[in-house]
Amino acid sequence: MRVLVPLLALLAATTALATDSARSRMETFSKGLHSVTASFSQSVTDANGHRGDESRGTLALEAPRQFRWETSAPYQQTIVADGAKVWVYEPDLQQVSVRNQSSEEAHSPLTVLTDLSQLDRQFTPGEAGERDGLTWLRLASKAKEPEFEYAELGFDAGTLQRMRFKDQLGNTTEIRFGDWKRNPALPTSTFKFVPPKGVDVVGDVKPDAEVFPVKD
Repeated sequence: MRVLVPLLALLAATTALATDSARSRMETFSKGLHSVTASFSQSVTDANGHRGDESRGTLALEAPRQFRWETSAPYQQTIVADGAKVWVYEPDLQQVSVRNQSSEEAHSPLTVLTDLSQLDRQFTPGEAGERDGLTWLRLASKAKEPEFEYAELGFDAGTLQRMRFKDQLGNTTEIRFGDWKRNPALPTSTFKFVPPKGVDVVGDVKPDAEVFPVKD
């Protein structure tokens, strides 16, 4: 009995650690999540260790394939994925670029938050340990020509706090999240984009596919 009790305690502790993995935290965060909004701050460090200016903005996601990423400072940029196309609007350049979403969404780990079925389909996930008080999940894209070497998602006890990814040129992007709102009622205009008059549109513009968010 003296030996059995410590062994049972050790087994219980090991089981607790196993269930409190980065993947389990992600699954807990994403469970029942159909739409979400948040604020973000983002910085990029190049391969030589030089860190650029921090940018800030907001994001919105809705299952199955829609998202909006809006940078407000120190410059303005809007990225909208409507389910068929990805639109990138840069007011300073008076330009909009558009491309098929199917070729882009495999490179966006954030889309997995509202569609966990894509996690193993688009990525090879792995535990990346503890760092900065967070538990990290590392994702390697299964795309033939991935845009990043890896991405890491850092979770606290219940929320995605940070995301880091390293691109093929050695640049590292770090994003910090805050003010998460789960399953807000988002207007359909959130994920619709119409190029403003007078701007240059680069890319193949065709009628958007009709997209229906996942229902409960």
